[in-house]
Amino acid sequence: MNTSVLGGGSWGSAFARYLGTIGLPVTLWIREPEILSEALETRENKAFLPGFRFPETVAFTDDLRAAATAGDVVFIAVPSQFCRGVYARIAPLLRRDQVVVSLTKGFDKTTLMRMSQVMEEVFRSSARPRLAVLSGPSFAKEVAAGHPTALVIASRDGSAAREVQHLISSVSLRAYTSTDVTGVEVAGALKNVVAIAAGIADSMKFGLNTRAALISRGLAEITNLGLALGARRETFSGLAGIGDLVLTCTGELSRNHRVGHELGRGRSLREILAGMRMVAEGVHTTVAARRISRALGVEMPISEEIYQVLYRGKAPKKALDELMCRTLKAE
Repeated sequence: MNTSVLGGGSWGSAFARYLGTIGLPVTLWIREPEILSEALETRENKAFLPGFRFPETVAFTDDLRAAATAGDVVFIAVPSQFCRGVYARIAPLLRRDQVVVSLTKGFDKTTLMRMSQVMEEVFRSSARPRLAVLSGPSFAKEVAAGHPTALVIASRDGSAAREVQHLISSVSLRAYTSTDVTGVEVAGALKNVVAIAAGIADSMKFGLNTRAALISRGLAEITNLGLALGARRETFSGLAGIGDLVLTCTGELSRNHRVGHELGRGRSLREILAGMRMVAEGVHTTVAARRISRALGVEMPISEEIYQVLYRGKAPKKALDELMCRTLKAE
């Protein structure tokens, strides 16, 4: 079975490399000319995934049309703010027999839709391929290195989820299926906001008690919003929920944790982002989380404080102090 990966960032490159190592033919679409040129010459993406060569089963292209039509399964790994544009460009090219899988963890910043909802809207007038989302605790570098990883593939089409599950599973990656697309996407997006809070706390040397409190109360926030959106509670105790949340809040490879860490050191958001080539989705997701939670009347104090730090110039230490001084309540 042929596969395509759209997106030459760290996650798209790592996932394409993984698919190639298990023997699948892969077409990797890379937008940036300099990265494509380097990949063609050296079979590496030194900008986003240094130290890992792509196997010969991976082909590179800047032709989005060719990449979208080459794969029986098309994995899309572009930042959330660019997804709608990419979806629109490939919509007329897709076939009903293809499976399109979102690897993006975020919301559409204009409509607040989840990525699967954006795909459904954009693909409505096309051949309507089968849709799925892939999420769970997965740093790109560790997947590329072949470290044992477990993920969840969610789709309302059970056959599509099982097809992708069997396609990508190997001795180094185990995929589980789920029908709770909403829960998997909400958990994957919102954990990045909590990771920013964890990075702030870690930069202030607050210790493991603080980190554990942020993870557990952050999970409560994520779960409450997910339930209000129609997700299932058990999803948040699984790989896409607590699994990904723990990874992102504790791992040094987390871009969102790194943003929080730098904020805690007193650097401005503009300065931090100017020094990052890769996207930290939590920065954008914080705005979406605030708008969605306010519309639904769901209290999300951690997300609110991170919004104040990111966009209102609130001192990180003051934000954490105010979280501790909120009105006391039952858990």
